Amino acid sequence: MSNSKIFVYSLPGSIFSYNSFIWRLRLTWLDLKNTTDDALPSYLTSLKFSQSHFLTDIRLGLGYCAVIIAAVTFYFDWKLGWDKTKDFTVWAVVAYFILNGALTAWIWGAEKGKVFLGDLNGAQITIASSMKKHTPIYNLTVRYQDPRKSDAFDWETIYISSPFTRWFSTDGQFVAKPFQEWLASEIPIVGSAVQAFGTDREVPISKQALGQQDRDTKEKASLLTEGSATGSRSRKGKK
Repeated sequence: MSNSKIFVYSLPGSIFSYNSFIWRLRLTWLDLKNTTDDALPSYLTSLKFSQSHFLTDIRLGLGYCAVIIAAVTFYFDWKLGWDKTKDFTVWAVVAYFILNGALTAWIWGAEKGKVFLGDLNGAQITIASSMKKHTPIYNLTVRYQDPRKSDAFDWETIYISSPFTRWFSTDGQFVAKPFQEWLASEIPIVGSAVQAFGTDREVPISKQALGQQDRDTKEKASLLTEGSATGSRSRKGKK
């Protein structure tokens, strides 16, 4: 889990402006993205979404197999010597590189930045996050099945984005509520879940991992939300 507080330092000449709300900041964008990525699954599972760990399990399986091969090769070479193990070592090295190649292909080809894979009452949803270099905008690609429509379970794809300033305070604190409200307002299936299970639900991560937010932080978060860009949303046709 990423730290809840992302420390910010002033940097002369570095100015980011949102609706006349100007900061002179040096932000660790990757930390902001990682913290947001960690908060997203916690929020969805609190709304009764079931999370699938299939992608992570495959990645861990490939990684562990590669490590086991390396460890076994080292052990036999240490116990038996090079002459007795050189044929085995050659095949072990080949297998190791194949597994690492498969792991790289899986991460870049299958996962593609996915931060959540799951379903709500049988309706599947996949969410992938991204961020352009040196651009403090959080982008999500959401594919889901909408059972409310007549052509139920056809896949819908939407693209939404919003600045990190919408849910991070000026002192780097992650504020869960604005982030949750953004997801619920932009993703129809999440909005439906909020209506079904209540709008006052709190994400467990906000208390257990991110800590309680004090009054000053909440005031800053409120000011920050008002001064931030409202984000954008686009929809792609069915697939």
